[in-house]
Amino acid sequence: MTAMTPGSNLPLTAVRVAVDVTAPVRLDVSGLLLGADGKVRSDDDFVFYNQPTGPGVTYSAAAGGDTITVDTAAVPDAIEKIVVTASPDAPGATFAGTEPTGTVRNADDGSLIATFTPPRLGAETALVVVEIYRRAGAWKVRAVGQGYADGLAGIATDFGVSVEEPAAPAAAPAAPAAPPAPAAPPAPAAPPAPAGQWGPPAGTPAPVSPPAAAAPAAPAPGSGKVNLDKGRVSLQKNQTVSLVKGGRPLLGSVRMGLGWEPAFRGKNIDLDASVIAYGPDRKKIDNCFFGKLMILGGAIQHSGDNLTGEGAGDDEAITVHLGGVPPEVTGLVFVVNSFSGQKFSDVAKAYCRLLDAQNGEELVRFDLTHGEPRTGVMMAKLIRQFSGEWEMTAMGEFVDARTVRGMVKPAGQAL
Repeated sequence: MTAMTPGSNLPLTAVRVAVDVTAPVRLDVSGLLLGADGKVRSDDDFVFYNQPTGPGVTYSAAAGGDTITVDTAAVPDAIEKIVVTASPDAPGATFAGTEPTGTVRNADDGSLIATFTPPRLGAETALVVVEIYRRAGAWKVRAVGQGYADGLAGIATDFGVSVEEPAAPAAAPAAPAAPPAPAAPPAPAAPPAPAGQWGPPAGTPAPVSPPAAAAPAAPAPGSGKVNLDKGRVSLQKNQTVSLVKGGRPLLGSVRMGLGWEPAFRGKNIDLDASVIAYGPDRKKIDNCFFGKLMILGGAIQHSGDNLTGEGAGDDEAITVHLGGVPPEVTGLVFVVNSFSGQKFSDVAKAYCRLLDAQNGEELVRFDLTHGEPRTGVMMAKLIRQFSGEWEMTAMGEFVDARTVRGMVKPAGQAL
C-alpha cells in the first residue's frame, strides 16, 4: 500500500477499484464522470446517494463512510476521468479540524492499493479527494486534495454542472451555505451544453439544489486551487494554480524564472536550473539545461548558466511555449541542482516565478522558506490537463542529486 501526496499518481492493477472516504464527521461523497473536456455530459454522470448508479460507477454508504466504486471495464469510452468529491454533511461546516482520508482498494478482494489524506485543510467546504483517470490506454489514480470555499457549487462550476437558483427568498450569494430550499422548475431553454444537476445533502427528504455557484475562492494556506483571474498568485508548498485567465487556458509563452542568493556573504553559490519533460507514463522525453539550451523543436528554451547566483532578478530562466509543447508531453518538472556539491542550507531567497513571456507580467510565485542540507530541489511542476489547460503546483521537495540526470527518477515519481 502507498501513502500518496498531493499530485502523486499510481497505476491501477485492479479492474474494479473502490474509493472509501472516511472522516471523524459525516461526509457526503459523490463521483463525477468527466469527458475529455473535463465536464460532465448529463445528470447521468453524477453519482451520489440519491442516484447511486452511473455508467461503470456506483455509490454505497456504510457506517464509517461512503464509497465510490469504479468498474474501469464498464466506463464508457467517452469518459476520461472519475473525480471523487466530499463535503461535510452539516450545513455550512468546513474541513477545519477534520482530516478526511481516501482509501483506494481492489473492489473484488479488498486489498489496499493506496491512501491519501489531504494536508492542512481549513476553510474549505468541499473537496476533490482523488481522481481515477485514463492515460495512454491504462487507468491510474491521482491524489488531488483540491479544496473549495464555496461548497458543492464551487465544484459544480469547475466541472460544468448546472446549478439552479433556490426558490426560497433571495439571499446574498456569498452567504454561508444554509439548508437549500426546494429547487425551482427547470428553465424552458436548455443550457448550451449537456450538464448534470447536483442533488441534496444527505438526510434531505426530497431532491433540492444547492445555492448558486460562485467563483472558487482563494485556497486556505497549503491547499486548494485557484486561477489567474485575480492577478498574481503566490503559492505555498503543494498549492496549485490553473493557468486559466478570463475563462480561457493560457497557451502562449511563459517564462519560469529561478533565483537564489548566497546565505553568507562572500560565498558564491553555483546552482543549475533545468526542466524535465515527461510523457503520460512518467518516463522522461527530454530535459533542458545549461548544456542543452533548446528542446522539443524550440518549444522550451534555457537562458544559459549563472555561475554565482549574484545580481538582481532571476538567475536562470526557462521559456516554455505552451501551445507548442508536443501532445506526448504531459508534465514538466522544474528543478535546481548544486553541481559543486554546496547544500541548499547555504542558499537564501530561493524562488521560482512564472511570467508572461510577452509582457513580463508575473503570474505565479513560489518562495522557498527554508533550505535543507541536500544538493537538489524540485521547485514546481506544470501538468497538462485533459481539457488542454496547464496547472502549476509548487513542490519545494529536496533530494540528493548534483545534476539534472539524478533528478529524472524522483521528479517522475512526483508527477
